[in-house]
Amino acid sequence: MAYIPRSFTALIEELEKLPGVGPRTAYRLAFFLMNLDEASVKHFAETIVRARSLLRLCSQCFGFSEEDVCPICASESRDHSTICVVEEPRDIFAIEKLGEYKGVYHVLGGTISPIEGRGPSDIRIQELLDRVATGTVREVILATNPTVSGEATALYLARQLEQLGKHQVVVTRLASGIPFGSDLDFTDEITLSRAFESRHKL
Repeated sequence: MAYIPRSFTALIEELEKLPGVGPRTAYRLAFFLMNLDEASVKHFAETIVRARSLLRLCSQCFGFSEEDVCPICASESRDHSTICVVEEPRDIFAIEKLGEYKGVYHVLGGTISPIEGRGPSDIRIQELLDRVATGTVREVILATNPTVSGEATALYLARQLEQLGKHQVVVTRLASGIPFGSDLDFTDEITLSRAFESRHKL
C-alpha cells in the first residue's frame, strides 16, 4: 500500500469538504498548497481566520458584513422601497456585480424544502414580512434560484405578501432568462441583467 503522510491525508479530507471539490481536485490543491512557501501558506490561513472572525450577518438584510448594518442597508443613496429577496449572501455579490440594481436586499438563508426538512419557519420569511409591514416598501423582487425549491419558496412568499392587506406591495419575479436548476452566482452577468429588466409581477 502506498505511503501517504497522515497530515497530508487530513489536508485532502478537509479540502474535499469544500463545495464542488472532489477527491482528485482536493489532491491537486493539497499539492499546490504544500508547494507554496511557508509565508504564503501562513498568509492564506490567516486570511481565512480573519474573514471568519470579522464577517457577520447584517442585522437588517442578513447579508455578510463587517458591521452590524452592512454598507448597502446603511446607504442613503439606495432605494429602500425596493427589496430583492435572495437565498444566500453570495447571491447579493452576483447581483451587485451588475452595478444596475439600486435597491436593498433580504437574505432568506435557504428555501422551503420539505424533502430536506425545511419549512417556512426555518428561513427568514417572518423577518421579510416585518420589513414590508413598516409600509415603506413598494416592490419586492423574488430572486430565489430557478430550482424546484426556489420556485416553491417564491410562490409561498407571493401569497404571504398578498395577505398583508394595507401593506400590499408589487411582487415581481426575475424573468426566465436564468436556466432552470442553476444558481444566481453561476449565472453570467448579461443573462442576470436581462432577467432583472424583464422581471414580471406574480
